[in-house]
Amino acid sequence: MRRNIAHVTLLVQDYDEAIAFFTRSLAFKLIEDTPLADGKRWVLVSPAEGSPFTLLLAKATTPEQHSRVGDQVGDRVFLFLETDDFVRDQIRMKAAGVRFLEEPRHELYGTVAVFEDLYGNKWDLIQPAVGSPAA
Repeated sequence: MRRNIAHVTLLVQDYDEAIAFFTRSLAFKLIEDTPLADGKRWVLVSPAEGSPFTLLLAKATTPEQHSRVGDQVGDRVFLFLETDDFVRDQIRMKAAGVRFLEEPRHELYGTVAVFEDLYGNKWDLIQPAVGSPAA
């Protein structure tokens, strides 16, 4: 049996501002932007061309959904962006206005620092250590 998680939903305030942040600030690829009924859109972004992982950018439409934008998992890190070059990506992201909440840390599992997306969700930028299970 072959199974995988295909998409993770990320609530956003506005499709276009979210697409701009992910494609410009994080250098994600826009995979799909298809109009749907009632002004909704099917918007998928991915960290790299050919990556099996995609984020589904879903515009918040109810008061409850709006209350979750930027706080999808409480005050925890929500997503983990893995890189093969931490320094390169952190420099590029900072130049694009991405806010890092800490200086890089060197842990047994790799180099990591927490940053925020445009709505305040916390992410880890991580470069796995050589020989770690994630590497």
